[in-house]
Amino acid sequence: MGVEAREVSGTQKYFYILKILDTEATIMVPVDTASTVGLRKIVKKSQVPKVYEILKDRKDVVLDNQTWNRRYREYTDKIKSGCVMEVARVLRDLYVLKLDKELSFGERRMLDTAKNLLVKELSIAKNIKEEKVEEELSRIMQR
Repeated sequence: MGVEAREVSGTQKYFYILKILDTEATIMVPVDTASTVGLRKIVKKSQVPKVYEILKDRKDVVLDNQTWNRRYREYTDKIKSGCVMEVARVLRDLYVLKLDKELSFGERRMLDTAKNLLVKELSIAKNIKEEKVEEELSRIMQR
């Protein structure tokens, strides 16, 4: 939403003012610690085709016999990394796994989380409606 200057303990500090999508909430992130807390720029439009390539590339998906909770921890770490490419890998891997066997409740939620994160970010990057991105992702995942 923007940057604002605020006085904190007698010192002027600058904060990013961010609106949380789908809510009325806003948060303030100190500009000087933004990268430390994981704040990053939206993926560039030129990188969107790479995200789509990750989703299309099923040959890298290894359906191992790990327990669902170990996979869940790995996927959680990838999503927490904040890297859009890692989020795309989580979506792809879980979608492929879903075709092979039933996902646990946690994995289904993780699949939805990864999809929602990608939809929101790619719609902003491409400056198109979320519904359009959802359609694109559905087409890619159906292949």
